Amino acid sequence: MAGAAINLTNHFLIAMPGMGDGTFAGTVIYLCEHTEKGALGLVINKPIDIKLKNLFEKVELTLDREDLAEEPVYFGGPVQTERGFVLHERLGGEATEGGTYNSSLQIPGGLEMTTSKDVLEALANGAGPKKVLVTLGYSGWSAGQLEDEIGRNGWINVGAEPGIIFDTPVEQRYDKALSLLGIDPRMLSQEAGHA
Repeated sequence: MAGAAINLTNHFLIAMPGMGDGTFAGTVIYLCEHTEKGALGLVINKPIDIKLKNLFEKVELTLDREDLAEEPVYFGGPVQTERGFVLHERLGGEATEGGTYNSSLQIPGGLEMTTSKDVLEALANGAGPKKVLVTLGYSGWSAGQLEDEIGRNGWINVGAEPGIIFDTPVEQRYDKALSLLGIDPRMLSQEAGHA
């Protein structure tokens, strides 16, 4: 099995209790892309002190959707924190190759991640996806870096469940993600074990 490439696209990365990097302690990351060149994901359980309506005002849009206006913006990761990333359900089934919006990444499994302003414009106009999670910044790994961190017991992974991203209260997302593996968070050790 050594040398076999793993693809964790559309998986959750769950930080282990011994995670040395304080930026990622206690986080759940949704992996949007994972290839031999590296990985890109968004933290889904670290809200910041900005509401969506305020973010929209900053880009000169008005968000009239009451279901979204008071939702928090999330810390997506330490890379490009001035840039917005919108994780959302795919619209209208199978969209065109490039996705629904100008700059969308279609994620195998049904979600999309969009970085272009047109998704925000659609939301401001009352259209667009019903389920969204907006982050500032993303989490990125260079080739082999994520695999190395997993090997050092920094992360565990499990196939993603969109309901945890969009329908689970933020303070429950870490435990719910672990429950997909049948793991009680109190049973996790901070020490790596090797047979």
